[in-house]
Parts: sequence; C-alpha cells; structure tokens
Amino acid sequence: MRLALFEPDIPQNLGAFIRLAACLAVSLDIIEPCGFPVDDKRIRRAAMDYYELAAISRHASWAAFRQTHLAGRPSGRLVLLTTAGAVPLPQATFRADDTLLFGRESAGVPAEVHDAADLRVRIPLRQGLRSLNVALAAAMVLSEALRQTQGFAQLS
Repeated sequence: MRLALFEPDIPQNLGAFIRLAACLAVSLDIIEPCGFPVDDKRIRRAAMDYYELAAISRHASWAAFRQTHLAGRPSGRLVLLTTAGAVPLPQATFRADDTLLFGRESAGVPAEVHDAADLRVRIPLRQGLRSLNVALAAAMVLSEALRQTQGFAQLS
C-alpha cells in the first residue's frame, strides 16, 4: 500500500501525509511541482520528528511518477480519491498493492491524471458540502484500505 500526493499546495497537509505514512508504515510519493519549497521548514514542523521515519519518494512530474509507478509496481492499481468518483468509499474494495492518489487541495487533479486511475473513489458527504481536508480524507481512506487488506497486522 502506498500514498501519493499530486502537486500539493499546502505544506501543513504534506506534513500530515508524512506523519500518516510514517505512523502507518506506508510509503509516500510526492508528485511535484509543489506550491512551496519541499524542504520548507513548515513541512518539517508539521511532520515533527516523523520526517526521518517516513519512506518518501519524490517525483519531478506526473510523467516521472507514472514511469516509476509502472516500472516498479506493474501489478498495483492506481486508486484516485476524487469528489467525482463513481465508487463510494463504503463500497470500495482495496488491494494490498494499491497506490492511493490524492489531488491538489485547490484543484484536485487534471483530466489526464483522473483518466489514468484504475479506480475512482469518493467519500460520501452531507448534501451541499464539497470536500474534506485532503489529509483527513487520506487518513480515512488509508484506514479502510489497511483494514480490508490486513495492513494493520504489521503494526503494534
């Protein structure tokens, strides 16, 4: 199981992703460019001492990520969390080799990225509300994915 964050805009959210990845022992892919310097001290502050514990891979672009993703994980699916997802989270079935992809806080992902996903999942929300914070949504989806795939068994 992996997390991937597409062109993040907010350093605090990237920090939260880093902490989430470190605490739940999943790898994190950061797809650049980011809306801030990746080495920004705000990221380290948000990630606290978890930064060094996280398995982080940086990719210069979507194309670079796709090349690495396809070469290194030929059997894994790309699962996009999107407000336009056809599959509600409670009905989604996850696999242990999935990469969970999350879009930019300000704009989600472009059509090219949306179309590349093997599965598009949405979190059902109260009528009239747009979306959750991306890091909060990631925690929800990753928790369900790890539950389904017995990914919590490796943790104490």
